[in-house]
Amino acid sequence: NSCVSSVLQRSGSTGWMSWELAWLLGRLEKREGWEELSRLGLPQCDAVVNLAGENVLNTFRRWGDAFCKEVISSRVETTKTLAKAIADADQPPNAWVVVTGVGYYRPSPTAEYTEDSPGGNFDFFSRLVSSWEAAAVIPDGPTRGVLVRSGVVLGRGGGAISQMLWPFWLGLGGPIGSGHQPFPWIHIQDLAGIICHALENECLQGVFNGVSPSSPATSNSTFTQEFAAALGRPLSLGRRAVMLLEGQKVVPKRTLESGYHFIFPDLSAALKDIVA
Repeated sequence: NSCVSSVLQRSGSTGWMSWELAWLLGRLEKREGWEELSRLGLPQCDAVVNLAGENVLNTFRRWGDAFCKEVISSRVETTKTLAKAIADADQPPNAWVVVTGVGYYRPSPTAEYTEDSPGGNFDFFSRLVSSWEAAAVIPDGPTRGVLVRSGVVLGRGGGAISQMLWPFWLGLGGPIGSGHQPFPWIHIQDLAGIICHALENECLQGVFNGVSPSSPATSNSTFTQEFAAALGRPLSLGRRAVMLLEGQKVVPKRTLESGYHFIFPDLSAALKDIVA
């Protein structure tokens, strides 16, 4: 099966992810811009993958009303635009993949969530994901839809690691709060791998959790210790890495059942690969 896709991006963070996906696919045909999409409509393609979204971990932006609106618009409005373009296309693509987030599930130190677990209506992030995923729905069409709810993406050159690397190199990184809160994570190669897996397997549709199989057993404190060990740097509790105070134990149940084999199921190996 062809795995050519049209990937649209908005910010540098999504560009980092789209290049990883392009490398894995090996034959990314075209990257469309938003102006071209509005003017010319969706070009003929086998699949569309939406990775757009302002980086919520951007420490150079103050968390206020303006930034919140940009976070919402860069996800919901772009998804609506793409979904409409797919619905209006003379030859719609076979597959439509949108990467959202595990913020859909309520943070809890004990509860474990699969793709069938409820969520989506208790705080800013859960409502954001609900609106985001609702915008991706294309009723009555031949295009199958896939939603990948991603955890914190770990990889070289972008994502959460780029925000935390310098504090840890200086020996200033440490766990946040109690450190016991869950830390749902995934290596960037596996997130790209799940997307490609979804594109290549025509029977797959619906929601798939994009987290490592060992993610439910990973706490904020465990991640911090493993990251410091991978860097060969001491761990200090005085300063805080830029991470969320709460997390979820998310299980990639449908992802594993679909036949996807994780490249980096374990945190230690994932971090060693990233900092090597």
